Parts: sequence; structure tokens; C-alpha cells
Amino acid sequence: MDPARLRQLLAEVGAGTVSVDHAMERLKGLPFEDLGFAKLDHHRALRLGLPEVIYGEGKSSEQIAAIAERLAGGGANVLATRVDAEKGERLLAALPGARYDPHARLLTLVREPIPRRGRGRILVASAGTSDMAVSEEAAVTAELLGNEVERIHDVGVAGIHRLFAHRERLHGASVLVVVAGMEGALPSVIGGLVDRPLIAVPTSIGYGASFGGLAALLAMMNSCAPGITVVNIDNGFGAGVAASLINRAGEA
Repeated sequence: MDPARLRQLLAEVGAGTVSVDHAMERLKGLPFEDLGFAKLDHHRALRLGLPEVIYGEGKSSEQIAAIAERLAGGGANVLATRVDAEKGERLLAALPGARYDPHARLLTLVREPIPRRGRGRILVASAGTSDMAVSEEAAVTAELLGNEVERIHDVGVAGIHRLFAHRERLHGASVLVVVAGMEGALPSVIGGLVDRPLIAVPTSIGYGASFGGLAALLAMMNSCAPGITVVNIDNGFGAGVAASLINRAGEA
């Protein structure tokens, strides 16, 4: 953010020569911050209602820490995805107040209270315990974006009676995120039971013929249950964001 331009804009708003709505539009285009190795989009939340998120894979712990400090300094809560355990430990030492989930490989740094948003509750269901890393990525992402999130674990089709024990919770959710590997059948089953938006997440969990999640991805994309939306393999973060956007649709 350029302080001089922002100061001038605020002065114009104060003088009444620029409307508040016009100022909001101009703020959306203010410059990004260039760190040399990264260009931080501080105004993504203003444009999209979602802050910039750090993709940790391929970045050093020093780079992640530098980005997180600048985002937090601008008043944003920080989420870093795909952070391995070694980086996570280093980042906890470098970023006071940060929290790290080694299972979901997520690092969070909450500087501002997270207001509750959304029309209802997001439910994240995982087919197996091995899918929980991806389902937790989706759940924590949705929570950081202000949603109420409920979790159901290990309710895959190999023991379908486990799922039926949660029918009331399925029908009470506003949006569902359903995570499954192997043959990816769980979203189709749940999609045939509920009248809610459902985001299916294939995982790379499975034996050889699952082809690293490709079998689950194709099964979900070819589901006969209407209205299912499918994200990429292991993309819990994308599913959490999509669920949040759906849940807040229609908000003032």
C-alpha cells in the first residue's frame, strides 16, 4: 500500500469530492507490496472477501515468515497451507502466537477476531481416517474465514451404516464438503441423500489402481447424483474456500 496515495484518497473522501463507493473501487487497485521474492496482495480481501493465503510448499521457512509478518502487519489473519513439520517448527519460533497443525500441514496466525459469517453451518465429512489431512485442511480454512464448521470422520462406504447414524447432521448443514480417496464413492452417496450444495474432494489415498487420486476424481466428476461440484485432488483448501463463498452467498 502506498501511504501517500491512501492519505490523498482519504482526504478527498473527507472533503466530499470522492464518494465512499468510488473510494472503495479505487482501493481495490492500490499497488501490491514487493518483497523481491513475493508480491503481496494486501487488497485481496477487499476485492474478494478472502485474504491472501500462503502456499507453503516450495517456499523456505524464512520466506513464509516474512510474508506472514507483512500480512499480519497489514491487519490480516494469516493462513499458510502445505507447511511440513520441519518448517512448522521453525515458523512457530519465528512467529509468536502462530499455531501449527502437523496433520493438516496448516499454520495460522490470528491477529484480529474472526467474526462469524454465513447463513448456516458447513459440514466436512471424510470417508476414512487416512483422508483426514485433506478434510482438516478444508475445515480449518472454512473456520478461519468465519464459518461454523462441523466434522464427521471415517464414514466411508465400506461401513455405510456409520454414515446413516449422522443423517440429521447432514440435513442440518448449509453446505457439505465430502472428502474421499479409493474409489471416491462417498460424495455420490451423500449427494443422493441431501438437498444442499456439496463439494467433493478426491484424495490421493488408495492402492495402485487409484492412480494417486485420479480414480476418485473421475468417479466424482461422473457421479449420477446431480449438483455435485468437484475440486482437484487433495485440494482441501479450495473446497474450504468454495464452501465459505456458498455459505455467505446472499449476505448483505
